Amino acid sequence: MSNKKTHSGQRKSLLAGASVFAAAAAAMAGAPAMAQDTDDEDVIIITGSRIPQPNLTGTSPITQVTAEDITAQGVTRVEDLTNDLPQVFAGQGSNISNGADGTATVDLRGLGAARTLVLINGRRMGYGSIGSSAADLNQIPGAMVERVEVLTGGASAVYGSDAVAGVVNFIMRDDFEGVRVDAQYGFNQHTNDSDDGYIREVIAARALTNPANFRLPPDDVTTGYGREITVMLGASTADDRGNITAYLNYRNDDEVLQADYDYSGCALGADSTAAVVGIPAGARHWTCGGSSTTSPPRIFSLVNSANVTPQGPGDSFIGFNGGLHQYNFGPLNYHQRPSDRYSFGAFGRYEINERAEAYAEMMFSDNSSVAQIAPSGAFFGTPFSINCGDPNLGATRATALGCVAGDIAGDITIPVFVGKRNVEGGGRQDSRNINSYRGVLGLRGALAETWDYDVSAQFSRSRLSQVYLNDFSVSRLTRALDVVDADPGVGVDPQCRSFVSGADLNCLPYNIWNTGGITGDQLAYLQIPLVRTGDATQQVVIAQITGELGITSPGAESPISAAFGLEYRRDEVSSVVDTAFATGDGAGQGGPTNGLSGVTDVFDIFMEARVPLIENGPLAHSLALDLAYRYSDYASGNTTDTYKAGLDWAPTEDIRFRGSFQRAVRSANVIELFAVQGAGLFDMAFDPCDDVNNGGGVTAGAAGVPTQCIGANAWQVSAAESDGGLLDSPAGQYQALFGGNPNLSPEEADTVTLGFVLTPTFLEGFNLSIDWFNIEVVNLVSTTGTLNTLNDCYTNNNLVSCGRITRDTAIGSVWTGTGQVEDLNTNIGGLKTTGVDINANFAVDIGSAGGLEFSMIGTWLDELTTDPGQGIPTYNCVGGYSQVCGTPNPEWRHRFRATWASPWDLDVNLTWRHFDSVSQVDGAGDPIAPGPLDAEFDAVNYFDLSGIWQVKENTVFRVGVNNMFDQDPPISDNVGAGSGNGNTFPQVYDALGRWVFAGVTIDF
Repeated sequence: MSNKKTHSGQRKSLLAGASVFAAAAAAMAGAPAMAQDTDDEDVIIITGSRIPQPNLTGTSPITQVTAEDITAQGVTRVEDLTNDLPQVFAGQGSNISNGADGTATVDLRGLGAARTLVLINGRRMGYGSIGSSAADLNQIPGAMVERVEVLTGGASAVYGSDAVAGVVNFIMRDDFEGVRVDAQYGFNQHTNDSDDGYIREVIAARALTNPANFRLPPDDVTTGYGREITVMLGASTADDRGNITAYLNYRNDDEVLQADYDYSGCALGADSTAAVVGIPAGARHWTCGGSSTTSPPRIFSLVNSANVTPQGPGDSFIGFNGGLHQYNFGPLNYHQRPSDRYSFGAFGRYEINERAEAYAEMMFSDNSSVAQIAPSGAFFGTPFSINCGDPNLGATRATALGCVAGDIAGDITIPVFVGKRNVEGGGRQDSRNINSYRGVLGLRGALAETWDYDVSAQFSRSRLSQVYLNDFSVSRLTRALDVVDADPGVGVDPQCRSFVSGADLNCLPYNIWNTGGITGDQLAYLQIPLVRTGDATQQVVIAQITGELGITSPGAESPISAAFGLEYRRDEVSSVVDTAFATGDGAGQGGPTNGLSGVTDVFDIFMEARVPLIENGPLAHSLALDLAYRYSDYASGNTTDTYKAGLDWAPTEDIRFRGSFQRAVRSANVIELFAVQGAGLFDMAFDPCDDVNNGGGVTAGAAGVPTQCIGANAWQVSAAESDGGLLDSPAGQYQALFGGNPNLSPEEADTVTLGFVLTPTFLEGFNLSIDWFNIEVVNLVSTTGTLNTLNDCYTNNNLVSCGRITRDTAIGSVWTGTGQVEDLNTNIGGLKTTGVDINANFAVDIGSAGGLEFSMIGTWLDELTTDPGQGIPTYNCVGGYSQVCGTPNPEWRHRFRATWASPWDLDVNLTWRHFDSVSQVDGAGDPIAPGPLDAEFDAVNYFDLSGIWQVKENTVFRVGVNNMFDQDPPISDNVGAGSGNGNTFPQVYDALGRWVFAGVTIDF
């Protein structure tokens, strides 16, 4: 049995097919999205429209990624494919550990993954998980992707809500016959020779004084092994009226530790010019930060302010010294999460008669991954009650903490902060399994000679099973640290007070005071699993008719075409958590994780029209108008109107101008509406009210801190608290109140695109498209942002923002006790982005030497502005990064590829990926003052090389290396959790060194 689509044909398409892709770009819309059942093979459906068209024209820019691109890049994860596109910003992915939700997402234009609609064969994907309305790209096996079409700019009128930034449409292989086996193996290789801020010398110096926590990674590492195998099977009926294409896929990726790389070998602290062994005097260099939650523990008494650790002779107390005693929490974090994915599916169709064809799609995936971060423990945040008479503590050390003789004799407790890292129990592991399936059933055919119908029903579900391991129970820890002598006067029998009283007969004392005092039995009592399960489901029913209205414009030959349809969509999310999650009993969780239950549904009426105005006229080779409208009625009572108007004008065959205006509307999703409000953590370099970091000495209320900091209001501190050095969190993490808001209003976006496509007949094989875009979202569903709130209160004296800040009554912080910053979902001002996309292709025959093809995709970003609302000043993140702006947003970014199709069945691809330099910005979006090592990231260039060799007619072998010069990523101490990882931004830059891969495809 043979294939309809052979690898020979695939290889030849690199040149012969290049002209097809060039023609597609020249025709302004990229490439076709789905073949239409019609006698006219030129009639296709373009992403962004439901109307079949007799050519590849359209008014919205589309970028296409082909199966050949997937092969050349050697990717096994679809997220790696989309992240290479300049229009795509970093989202969730496999290189995120702290803050990972187990999914892989795509974020067009930096407007948020929730505003990018992901389609499979023109139909939407469901929620990625119970915590993410964005589609999970892990559900898509790369070997089954025929091409990807990316339409940037609003498309809500065509596809409904969520298409604010645009659409990513995955066109899957179908109509396949035969058996195909595709396998690939790869790994990362890196040489640790970073000279960024003397990081190697800094780690080596810290290892001299704190060898238990700091070590220099090996010179060379080979890690991150990945393997994938896909089996595709296809068969058609004898009369070719039906076909079924099925696939089986398995992918496995190994974990990568931050400990293996010098630039992530320690958690970076602020840079310095202080003297360090091995670094020239006065040279600016990084410092290795760390956590005061360490092992042996750090103890801070609220009775006498003793700041000690049991590391003296005989475990006696000595003063805690950050440089000597801090815990290096970076190395155990995963740079890449280990994952296993099993998936299978099928696409089928059968022509019942000439007016009816049944079709179906079924996809299933089971994806498991583990995110590991540093061990849990007793964290600074809430004081523990320590018994002065604890026999493990002893009278001498009890006295050092402020206990007096009567307290020791009477088993009186005192409040102390305890920072003890659970190094004996290992890293916290967030194990997530996402089980997803998606099914489509439909019937399509001809209603009349020029009218077709398509009716389909779709169901998708993502089921999360989460088990969080190796965390401490706060309630058990509280009891295990309150220890008495159960046999006073006779012997020494340390027991939990709760055990003696009978309140908890399982409690075992947690002996943090003595070397070797912690046992496996103690950990078995303290460590608990936390469990969450939940489902995110989506149901879609859609019916549409498309055809010709029988009306022709005076200057045109083709009639006006139209589409009319109805759509119903229901989204539902529900989750259940165990008691430990619900009560916030996990010490390393930062607060409770609550269950969720919510439903939204919407009924839509939509219509489109394609109006040819002039064809083959004296001033226009073609002139056409595109129109679209959608009315949406939500069960919540909201109604929205979205629409599009676009114009396409080709004065000659050589040049075509296009422009469109689109109103996109997105109603808040189930998670944004109904997420239960609860505590969480956010990152901040230092508390703005801590005088230690503001260069002053607080006396009589006059401080080196903002004036608004000092006072008696809930958001203010006393002069003594400001000068006490306790406002800064040792881990750089602070408390916030996050959650949903059922009263959110829909957000609106206006998108304007203007551009042209040049396909000169005098230069065969060349095309160029340039498109300007302007997207502005108002009434944005988001949060104000904790850092925006703090900055607006203490810098701008905005009392509205100040009212969302509550400081702990004990020490005045926002990282302990009742301290927090409120940051609930709300409708803020908005987002705006403008820029220019450039696409160019050129293919040339070089005779006996074969042929060459060149392609370039680039984006110049002019504006990426956030308006937090409530009078907070706007800020522009172009060319910047920070905990406010998030991941780096280069002003210019491109991917350039050169392909040589040799005459020996060998194709060689060289790809150049470029990221402009970016600067770190402050809370107002302005570049920080020059000086710090991470004030600016230099421009980064990656070069990828691959070869594709057709060994036999049915066998193709590929090999390649991405980032072949092993370019180090830029590093910073200001990357934040959830977007950064390992002192860098691994979803933007290549953080793991070279990626070396080899693969084979065999047809039977």
